[in-house]
Amino acid sequence: MHAQGIADTWCNFVFLPRHPVSSGARSTQAQIKLEKNAKIYVAGHRGMVGSAICRKLGEEGHHNLLTRSSSELDLRDQQAVAAFFAAEKPDYVFLAAAKVGGIIANNTYRADFLYENLCIQNNVIHQSYLNGVKKLLFLGSSCIYPKLAPQPLKEEYLLTGPLEETNEPYAIAKIAGIKMADAYRAQYGCNFISVMPTNLYGYNDNYHPQNSHVLPALIRKFHEAKVSGAASVTIWGSGKPMREFLFADDLADACYYLMQNYNESGLVNIGTGKDLTIKDLALLIKTVTGYEGTLTFDTSKPDGTPRKLMDVSKLHSYGWKHKIELPEGLKMAYQDFLEKYVNNLH
Repeated sequence: MHAQGIADTWCNFVFLPRHPVSSGARSTQAQIKLEKNAKIYVAGHRGMVGSAICRKLGEEGHHNLLTRSSSELDLRDQQAVAAFFAAEKPDYVFLAAAKVGGIIANNTYRADFLYENLCIQNNVIHQSYLNGVKKLLFLGSSCIYPKLAPQPLKEEYLLTGPLEETNEPYAIAKIAGIKMADAYRAQYGCNFISVMPTNLYGYNDNYHPQNSHVLPALIRKFHEAKVSGAASVTIWGSGKPMREFLFADDLADACYYLMQNYNESGLVNIGTGKDLTIKDLALLIKTVTGYEGTLTFDTSKPDGTPRKLMDVSKLHSYGWKHKIELPEGLKMAYQDFLEKYVNNLH
């Protein structure tokens, strides 16, 4: 859809009727049990997170899944989303769809990242309310937290300081999604929850040379160096910044668990509670890929935030903990990379 068409549908948003939904269809406190035959809509099912959620649902015996590609359903289009919800009437919604990208994309397409993510969230959340969805889970990002927030990042640090400038529009959109879910809970009794995952990796990751994140970028870099016989691999920065990584299938497991066990406002961090330096990550990936050369750190390049670690004590208090440790997860991710991406790298 052209920008003008999106704008036309967006301008009508405030005129939508607010029909009350029977309170008997919702409970914001009781434990939720996802019925095996429930109709579950996974928005963004082709992405790394959405595809992991679909796998988890399938493993748990849920096969009545609703999925639409972006070419089949433009979530920025209010009228199209309204028609989809009215026709399909999903019972549960996992909102994993978003316009995403790395630092360069976030900083270059600032208006697009803010506008399109707001459109997607507004349309899906509002239509979930209008059509009596029993429960919705909204996925955010760790970039919602202030740039200089204390470590590890606690849920209550939200909106306590300025954001990282380069991805501020994306972060603002995600913060709006959290607050929107809470507002619909407060005003209409909707059981809408929000989760904030840490840095993710896994099956169906993005290995684009400019738009990928650090872990998949390093997998590709070490693989190509091994194939070409390069004597050294250059890594941006000093290698000292610390990062936390969660396998996407662990995230999906946590989302499924929280969909049934968390029914409150606010948000829940999802992560491992462990981090490591970029240098140590590179050494792990070097071992997994079988690269035998040396590492060079280009200290003329920026390091970024010194540390980004999630406080996951709230998540642990609800009874969930990650299962896949980083060395095992890297082997799984690299195998997926070899099977799916090696012949289509460029």
